[in-house]
Amino acid sequence: MTNPLLNSTELPQFSQIKVEHIEPAIEQLLTDAQALVETLLAENEIYTWENLIAPLEEAEDCINKAWSPVSHMNSTVNSDELRDAYNACLPKLSAYSTAMGQHKGLFKAYEQIAASDAYATLEPAQQKIIQNSLRGFRLSGIDLDDEKQARYKEISLELSQLSSKYEENLLDATNDWSKLLSKKADLAGLPESALQQAKQTAEQEGKKGWMLTLQFPSYLPVMTYADDRQLRADVYKAFSTRASDQGANAEWDNTKIMEQTIALRHEKAMLLGFQNYAELSLATKMADSPKQVTDFLEELAEKSLPQAQKDLAELTAFAKEHYGVAKLHAWDIGYFSEKMRQQAYDLSQEEVKQ
Repeated sequence: MTNPLLNSTELPQFSQIKVEHIEPAIEQLLTDAQALVETLLAENEIYTWENLIAPLEEAEDCINKAWSPVSHMNSTVNSDELRDAYNACLPKLSAYSTAMGQHKGLFKAYEQIAASDAYATLEPAQQKIIQNSLRGFRLSGIDLDDEKQARYKEISLELSQLSSKYEENLLDATNDWSKLLSKKADLAGLPESALQQAKQTAEQEGKKGWMLTLQFPSYLPVMTYADDRQLRADVYKAFSTRASDQGANAEWDNTKIMEQTIALRHEKAMLLGFQNYAELSLATKMADSPKQVTDFLEELAEKSLPQAQKDLAELTAFAKEHYGVAKLHAWDIGYFSEKMRQQAYDLSQEEVKQ
């Protein structure tokens, strides 16, 4: 049986990818990539872009092309079987990433290329890849002793698993909520496309009427067009409290996962010699320090706040004058903004989409 995840195609073959393809493909690609590293290191003494980095980049690309569609499918067409296959691959991918990042022979080979005369002749993009790789080695704990490297590996795996569980909880909480309405009048204001979708959703569940969900194609039209203020409030609160301690089901509360993630990120940063995770995060970004980021955000807030307050005051005045609503809540902003836009420009977001 041909495995579509092992076929080199320009675009993912989503229709052909089955659950049983996932783990074998990832295992083979990771095994092949690790074997390639050892082969390339053994075959050469003087390392170059052509005899080391280019083939490794190609191998990494094959892994990414296989894993990316799997990740996408896990988020969009999730099932118990797909989730199990996805989670089974996480430890393998984490172990591979850590092993490559802590591979001393590979690190020395990259250092050799960066220090060679040939480095100056490489394209800027190639030089950037090399420098980023050297930075990646250090951020993977290449300079740590064996005990700390082992702990780094454990943390990386735990963070990977926590991230997956966080996403699963959010997805389950999103998919669990629905609201069935038996009267079309309760959905007054919604465009015909949203009504048709709600009716189709109900039919797919074997129900009569119109079913709203927290999926964005259902959520956004309600927040933008639904005349029923209480309906907007119900949908907004359900959406905003998904997978939290305020949500409908404590089983999917992500609070402890976030606390564990914060603690592990801090430990990881300390292992690598940073004072906090913010510094570690910025090691691969444009900003030089956490203070630079907070200063930028505070300056942005200071400069944008007056205009935001002006816009809110205008929207509040509009809602009070035309609809008798004196105080706006979060679930009112999108709705009255659309009403104000329609009045000012005789144009709706629905018309723009068409």
